[in-house]
Amino acid sequence: MLFQEMNITSAAFNCSAPDLASCPETALPEFAFIGRSNVGKSSLLNALTKRKDLAKVSKTPGHTKMINFFTINNRWRLVDLPGYGFAHVARENKEKFNHAVNDYLVNRENLMGVYVLIDSRHEPQKIDLEFVHFLGRKSVPIVLVFTKTDKSSAAKVQKNIELFKESILEAFDELPEIFTCSSVTKTGLTELLNVIDAALDGEPEVAPASDSPAPWG
Repeated sequence: MLFQEMNITSAAFNCSAPDLASCPETALPEFAFIGRSNVGKSSLLNALTKRKDLAKVSKTPGHTKMINFFTINNRWRLVDLPGYGFAHVARENKEKFNHAVNDYLVNRENLMGVYVLIDSRHEPQKIDLEFVHFLGRKSVPIVLVFTKTDKSSAAKVQKNIELFKESILEAFDELPEIFTCSSVTKTGLTELLNVIDAALDGEPEVAPASDSPAPWG
């Protein structure tokens, strides 16, 4: 199948929200990205949007601790969610962040899809399986994205994907769409954007917003 790449012409930071009540108004459809620590989420978001600093890349796992919103092409929002299992956060705050993410995933009315990032180098990890099972039970629409495919052989990546599929069968009537990608080689990025493009078909555009990065630091 041939894909025509979505052209991202603007990516404007909206806000960082600590909980669902603090999230921006729901006029735009949203697509959220989430994964466990060190899965390469920030690098992938920067590669998708062709911006070097849209999402903060840190050597310390779990840098994202708020729900971060970006308006893309004045038409939809990219939502950067805190990773599950991130380190160096006090226990009470960790529970608070996890509650905020759960609340967003289950109750955000304009959430159209969740990209769950899985490290393709490893066999199914318990924390990933538990999270995907949770989304399946809640009927949250998801796409599975196996990252860092440049760091393993194609055969190993495919083996890990098959093992993961077998492990989540009971949680779904129909398995989610599955993609592979690398933020280094840029493979798979077009396909990921076209899932969003297809979901947006028929959605109206809104007034332009300025292109601005998040106020990190």
